Amino acid sequence: MKQAIHFGAGNIGRGFIGALFSESGYHVSFVDVAEQVIDGLNAQGQYRVNMAQETEESVLVENVSGINNMKDEEAVIAKIQQATYLTTAIGPNILPRIAPLIAKGIEARVKGNFATGPDLVPASDLDVATDMSAGSEKLYIIACENQIGATDILKGHILSHLSDEAKADLAGKVYFFNSAVDRIVPIQEGHSLDVLVEPYYEWVVETTEDIPHVTGMTIVEDLAPFIERKLFTVNTGHAVIAYYGYLAGKTTIDETLADPEIEQEVRETLKETGAYLVKQYGLDEDEHLDYIDKNIERFKNSYLNDGVTRVGRAPIRKLGPEDRLVRPAVQAQKAGLAYSHLAKAIAAALLFDYAEDEEAVKIQEMIAQGGPERVLTEVSGLEADSELAKEVVRQYEAMKK
Repeated sequence: MKQAIHFGAGNIGRGFIGALFSESGYHVSFVDVAEQVIDGLNAQGQYRVNMAQETEESVLVENVSGINNMKDEEAVIAKIQQATYLTTAIGPNILPRIAPLIAKGIEARVKGNFATGPDLVPASDLDVATDMSAGSEKLYIIACENQIGATDILKGHILSHLSDEAKADLAGKVYFFNSAVDRIVPIQEGHSLDVLVEPYYEWVVETTEDIPHVTGMTIVEDLAPFIERKLFTVNTGHAVIAYYGYLAGKTTIDETLADPEIEQEVRETLKETGAYLVKQYGLDEDEHLDYIDKNIERFKNSYLNDGVTRVGRAPIRKLGPEDRLVRPAVQAQKAGLAYSHLAKAIAAALLFDYAEDEEAVKIQEMIAQGGPERVLTEVSGLEADSELAKEVVRQYEAMKK
């Protein structure tokens, strides 16, 4: 059976990427430190992905197993040697931590020492067209993260841990593809392996190579329009709803959007990101407005029961210079476009003082010490005297009253 190894056995990994590999005839080895999940995968070898909708619908995901990378690095290395695909869904900040282990697997792979054993698939059974003992089977690495150029980032960390000999031998054997992923997966109730997800999903991969088929994967030559459209519509919209909902005392995303004033503010914010996207990539304006409408309707899905504190978590990352709030605002300003609603959304993120979120607490400490300007300069990379930073501070002070 074809092999895929996926780092991150969380809800996105199980409910999205891993499920698509399983549907495509792959055995999926999930790598994670969550011992209960890993043990469950090995004990059950399957789980269900349930659709968050009115009518009951689920997909049985089979041919799965787990490896605890803190306890069994050798098993991870062996799986990397046998895999056709290596994917991640662990969060951009964790990519540097898994790079050394991936590098070890690649190092062993390119040297041609393919592992077999009772817990591994024999090389003779693998769906390959070449002699694996020669180390010539191709490995495709894709970081499925909400980050522009996430695979490039992972590649850089991996290369820093590879020997010069291995680096010289990567060509034609190991490929790195950037991607854009989109599926809403809320916090799950209980400890079941089953995952609740929204029916909609999108997985776009950038390559000109002829790669093995995976159900649900869309191949494009230029990812930039897709990933920025998704990041600055879906992720921006989701975050904005969460921060306004939190400030309004709402509990869930759909409850927040039931407030017409908040829905209108979200829509105006996405019109600003949309104006940048239309100008930058030549998108059809009417089609993009329809895309905005479609995503706002996705967010209204009450079956997801998606909490505002879950969506708003990790505000330091969300306020980063290349992320969903600051980057589109900066780009809009540079293009001479409106950005006042984006500035207000950034201010709302600065007011996210949820005590159970470590990053939110850190931001409040920074504000207490140096005002919102400190966060905008140190976290968001803005000049304190820039027009955008001034507008954010003005909005912050107005909202704080």
